[in-house]
Amino acid sequence: MNQNMNQLNELIEITRDGQHFYQHALDEVKDVDLQHLFRDMAQAKTHIIQALSVKVAANQQQPAKGGTTAGKLREMYADTKAQLGDTDAVYIDQLDQTEERILAAFEDVLKTADPDVKALLAIELPKIRACHERIHTLNHSGRSNRD
Repeated sequence: MNQNMNQLNELIEITRDGQHFYQHALDEVKDVDLQHLFRDMAQAKTHIIQALSVKVAANQQQPAKGGTTAGKLREMYADTKAQLGDTDAVYIDQLDQTEERILAAFEDVLKTADPDVKALLAIELPKIRACHERIHTLNHSGRSNRD
């Protein structure tokens, strides 16, 4: 598998971490507005994963099917921390950190990618930035109480 397809598969895995985490958090929070937000964010991640997977498959490679260990550990950490405090605030904060990780990964790949991969990332990166901005703004708006 070439370098660009490896990088896209890593982005798929990291984005899937976010997708799974939003879906998980959706079941944990009671606030209906947060549930709607988390559902929207999970759906946005699904669309990005699909776009990246199509590119990998078009290069006769197998798109990544899972997430990362780091993503699963963050989810477990959030679950544990939520038992000790404000559940909504914990999930918002941890999802903000997940978005930071996803955005950084996309920006790193963009620096070294071939032109055709850069073109795909140029389409997907604004979506990543919008998701990041939504949760980051919520996290720092006073809605959640950071520890």
